[in-house]
Amino acid sequence: MADTPSFWMYVVGFLLVLGPLITIHEFGHYLMGRLFGVHADAFSIGFGKEVAGWTDRRGTRWKLSALPLGGYVQFRGDMNPASIPDEDGLAAISESERAGAFHFKPLWQRALIVFAGPATNVLVALAIFAAFFMVVGKPVPVETDSQLTVAGFAEESAARSVGIEIGDRIVSIDGEPMHDFRDIQDAVMLYPGRTFDIVVDRGGRRLDFEVTAQAHEVEDNFGNASTIGLIGIAPAAVEFEFARQGPIGALGLAVDHSIDIARMMVTGVGQILSGDRSVRELGGPIKIAKYSGEQFSLGPLAFINFIALISLNLAFINLLPIPALDGGHLAFYAAEAIRRKPVGRRGQELAFRTGIALVLALMVFVTINDLVSLPIFGS
Repeated sequence: MADTPSFWMYVVGFLLVLGPLITIHEFGHYLMGRLFGVHADAFSIGFGKEVAGWTDRRGTRWKLSALPLGGYVQFRGDMNPASIPDEDGLAAISESERAGAFHFKPLWQRALIVFAGPATNVLVALAIFAAFFMVVGKPVPVETDSQLTVAGFAEESAARSVGIEIGDRIVSIDGEPMHDFRDIQDAVMLYPGRTFDIVVDRGGRRLDFEVTAQAHEVEDNFGNASTIGLIGIAPAAVEFEFARQGPIGALGLAVDHSIDIARMMVTGVGQILSGDRSVRELGGPIKIAKYSGEQFSLGPLAFINFIALISLNLAFINLLPIPALDGGHLAFYAAEAIRRKPVGRRGQELAFRTGIALVLALMVFVTINDLVSLPIFGS
């Protein structure tokens, strides 16, 4: 197990991860708003009471607030940081000021301003992944046959129990062809308890087996536990070479990699909602701080890769169709586009208040979840 990082690494790592990513996210909203001539009343990193700030010549208040768990851009016409329309204020706004009010802008412009925040986080992740593929390279399997050939079994092996033998070559899992051992891991690890249709090549004959992945709890070098699926096979060898990519190839690989990660997020959330995965695997700010410090202690490459993962996570969470989040606003705009008129004021207020309550309840839950997972509480 790796050494526990110093406390300062948790603090610095957390600030270096969330601070820039939140700022970049809000800058996405702000710059898109500026492009369409929307006035920003406030740009805040953090929520709650202002700790420090200044007002620029355009009248935007730039501030650092006490609770560093997010940020917001409050445009002209917003009632609050959640961007709930201020109906009374909008009714009283002058004709000359309407041009700079968010809620008087065309639907497509409002949608782009809202979407710009998560999109900026996605662009950050793509840039980091593409840089990795250009500088470090794309992993290319060496001796593919050795990676796909079963050379051994775990003590309790689901694959061996159904008849798979040493020397069998894994051809496909659930109809998807396997190219190296990483493909096998990616196909199985996220689905403990699922039964897979595995085709092997045995001396030129194709044999079909149904293998149920065993749920297995593993720990990383810092003792963080997670549940994965295993079929209990070992390859003859797993070796990769790294081939540096050009800008276009690297960007394409970065897109593919990001889609794979997003698919894993969707699968993970679905498993938690269906009860197939424990809610204890949900993490909040404290767990992000813990992982930030741990990755920070591993060096710049691991830490930068972690920043890209969290950036994608921020985009994913913000695009969930929960009122008060960016995805909730986009859902309202979709309804407005279909109905050809906005959702009623009462309905919007009720939905936004419900969404805020839901987000706060989730924050409290994941924070408690984080706290009980700390070693100080015996976990």
